[in-house]
Parts: sequence; C-alpha cells; structure tokens
Amino acid sequence: MRVLVVTAVPAERDAVTRAFGGDPEVREVPGARLHRAGPFDVLAGGAGPAAAAAATAFALAAAPASEPYALVVSAGIGGGFAPAAPVGSLVVATGIVAADLGAETPDGFVPVTGLGFGRDAFLPPEALVRDVAAATGAVPGPVLTVSTVTGSAARTAELLAAHPGAVAEAMEGFGVAEAAAGLGVPALELRAVSNTVGPRDRAAWRIGDALAALTEAFGKTAPVVESWTHHDRHDRHRD
Repeated sequence: MRVLVVTAVPAERDAVTRAFGGDPEVREVPGARLHRAGPFDVLAGGAGPAAAAAATAFALAAAPASEPYALVVSAGIGGGFAPAAPVGSLVVATGIVAADLGAETPDGFVPVTGLGFGRDAFLPPEALVRDVAAATGAVPGPVLTVSTVTGSAARTAELLAAHPGAVAEAMEGFGVAEAAAGLGVPALELRAVSNTVGPRDRAAWRIGDALAALTEAFGKTAPVVESWTHHDRHDRHRD
C-alpha cells in the first residue's frame, strides 16, 4: 500500500521527491499529476483548503483497487508559533484544525462545531505521530489550517488563545484531512517552518532552508510510514 502526499506548490512537491534522488516517475490521473518517489505519490494540489481537498479526493478516487492508499500526508512549509517551533524546525500535527471555519459573533469567533454542524479538527494516528516525531525531531502539536496567513501580533494572540499549544499554521491540512476522511483514509500533517507566525516580515522568511528541512524529513519519514502502513494493513485484515 502506498502513501499519498499532498503539497500546495511544485517547490514543496519537489522537496519531498528529492529525498529519494533521481527523477520521479510521473503518472497522470484525472484531476492530478502524481510524482512517484519511494513509498510516496506526491502531488502539488494548489494553495488553500478547497484546492487541497479537491486534489486529494481526485487522487484517492483514481487509485486502483489493487494499490489503495493507506495514508495521506499534508506536507510543505508553514509558519511556526514562537517559541515552540522556530524557523528551520519541523512540526507534526497531533490535531489538524480548521482555525477560521465558523462565524464571527458579537461575543467573538464561533467554530463550525459551535454552530451545530460540521467538524473543525481531525486527529492523526497517535502512534504514527509519535514515531514520525522521534525519527525526524519534529515538534508535535496542533497545526492550524487558515485561509488567510496571519500577519499581526493581535491575530497571533487570538489564535493561540483559541488553540493553546498550537505549533504552526498552514493553508491546506484540514482540506486534505477532510477529503481523506471521506474515503476512510487516515491523514497526517508534516511541515517545515519557514517563518514565525506574527507581523508579516517577508524578508525574514527562510523558504530555502525550510524546503531543505522538508527533504531531510521525508528521507527519515519513509521507513516510519512504510512500517506503519504494513502493520496497519495487517491489523485491518485481523479485524
């Protein structure tokens, strides 16, 4: 069983496949172009939760019955909350959280679950999160999915007040997890930190360093997910 990795942009996709050297095999499926490297099929699905969800759903639906996906990983770079996740570090999500899906009210923000419908978080498999963190040195914690990148101290404080312990924000994780859940596939989110969440300072971003960290992380993650998917498959067969 293989693992689907969904990034936002080609630079992130290529950072993942670079961990395995050579030129990846490229496979065209309806709605997606997959780059196969190691145990991973990697696609650049677009920025934001809607594009990520659509690309993930297309790729999962196109998988042949003889080779289904055992896991979906939302991956790329993102902003880290100081001091938990400094620039250049890695984070792995203990929860994939839709931080701005809901409604503004006179009393403040109400998440979609508070409105009585939908869900606002997915929990990746605990054992897998633990093993990936141990293998890569990634900081475990909630990773927030936002449709608008945070650019002020006030908004940073709001997010941390609403989601204590959050380690990072990005724009695709919840969309990927939503699509994966619809087809009964577990999801994971792994990010390299390119900038600190807070007042926007584009000159301080370290995108190249974060992409290099992402490459190194996936080299270390491959044997972990291969072992996990092997055991998960056997557990499902016993059930």
